[in-house]
Amino acid sequence: MEYAGLRDRVDKALTGFLADQRARMTGIDPALADVADALEAFVLGGGKRLRPAFAYWGYRGAGGLDCDPVVSAVASLELVQASALIHDDLMDRSDTRRGEPAMHRRFAARHTAARWRGDAEQFGDAAAVLLGDLALVWSDEMLHGSGVDLDDLARARPVFDAMRTEVSVGQYLDVHTQATGDTSLERAGLVARFKAAKYTVERPLLLGAALAGAPAGLSAALSAYGMPLGEAFQMRDDVLGVYGDPGVTGKPAGDDLREGKRTYLVAAAFEAASAGDRAALEAGLGAPGLDDAGVERLRTVIRDTGALARTEQRIDTLTTQSLAALAAADVEPEARRVLRELAEAATRRKV
Repeated sequence: MEYAGLRDRVDKALTGFLADQRARMTGIDPALADVADALEAFVLGGGKRLRPAFAYWGYRGAGGLDCDPVVSAVASLELVQASALIHDDLMDRSDTRRGEPAMHRRFAARHTAARWRGDAEQFGDAAAVLLGDLALVWSDEMLHGSGVDLDDLARARPVFDAMRTEVSVGQYLDVHTQATGDTSLERAGLVARFKAAKYTVERPLLLGAALAGAPAGLSAALSAYGMPLGEAFQMRDDVLGVYGDPGVTGKPAGDDLREGKRTYLVAAAFEAASAGDRAALEAGLGAPGLDDAGVERLRTVIRDTGALARTEQRIDTLTTQSLAALAAADVEPEARRVLRELAEAATRRKV
């Protein structure tokens, strides 16, 4: 799905920005070419570009006129996403991302291949922390160097700041929930809202709307569309994290189960589980040695408790709620059509 050539334009803006950063870094020290290579590969090598799309069509929906500076501004969201994913993979000890080594694994392998001193894994972890931080710093730099009018940027700045705070606290709530073992649906919903729903859909929409000078009523209508859609998006992600095809998702099968994620899907399974099934869930979730047979056992428990069907039903309910809010919103007709199709793509996807 492509409109206004947006994906190519976002990639072009990112390519130009990263090329400038490469020149800047290699001018400091040739060793930083590894950093430029890694971030270029990570940012340009994949991703759905959903956040820039929601931001751009929030902008257009509020009556904003298409221009390259706005495309560059919304492209900065991909650098926030890169930061979040690099750090998320490190925290989860994930081996892969989009079918390639996760950032900490990439730099550990670089250390090993070069036969450098010290511990390769520790070096990889340190590199991932720093590269994730660098991507977040660059997101700010790209937004403010986009060429968008300063008054428009000033309106958008509080949204951008709130979004980056929310995704960070959402990440903490995620690891806190895993550590405490909280299996309530309320907690799972809270994590989903702050780690993904607001950050993936609602805040990008509001960022774009702010750039266009949207009135408060329209921003509220876009929130009513974006929040339930963001939750549905995260639930689809959770389902794929358990039942997705690794050849499509680029992540090992059952990774979320090995990581002990307390998602809505898992919380729903706990709520409906028998004593035996609850024991199996508690023993298997987050177990370091969970093998393929153990993953399949947990998948069966989740399915048999009705949690998978309940989650799919919840995704449908939230998507319907989102689309109803969009239908009632006073947005430009082309943007309404595209936002509807983005909603379908975000919740029906296989990757």
